[in-house]
Amino acid sequence: MRRFRQTLHSLLHLSRLWQTVLFLSLAAILYLATTDQSYPIPSSANDKINHLIAFAELTIVTRLAWPRLGFYWYVPALLGFGFVLEAVQATLPYRDFSLADVLADALGIAVGMLLWPGIRRIGTTT
Repeated sequence: MRRFRQTLHSLLHLSRLWQTVLFLSLAAILYLATTDQSYPIPSSANDKINHLIAFAELTIVTRLAWPRLGFYWYVPALLGFGFVLEAVQATLPYRDFSLADVLADALGIAVGMLLWPGIRRIGTTT
C-alpha cells in the first residue's frame, strides 16, 4: 500500500503531465461541443450534468497542472472557456447558446474546487 501511495504522490506532482492532460481535455471538449456527429461515449441524458462533469474535471486538472495558481486566475479562464463554447455554438445551425449551460459550467467549477482539498491531501501524504 505504501508503494501505491508513493506512486500516486509522484503522479500528482507531474505538472507537465497535467498541463498536457488539460490541453487535451480542452481540445476534446471543444470538439465535442461543436461537432454535429454523435459518438457512442458515455454521457448523461441531461446535458447540464455533462457540463458539470466536464468543468469539474477541467478545474481539478488545472489545479494539478498549476498547483500554485490562485482561483482568481483559473475560475475566470474556465468560465470564459465555457462562455466561448456557447458563443461558438450560437453560430452553428445544429447547436444553441444557453446561459443554463454556462451556469452548469460554473457549478462544475465549484464542485472541482470543493474536491481539490481532498486531492491535495492525497498528494501530500506519503
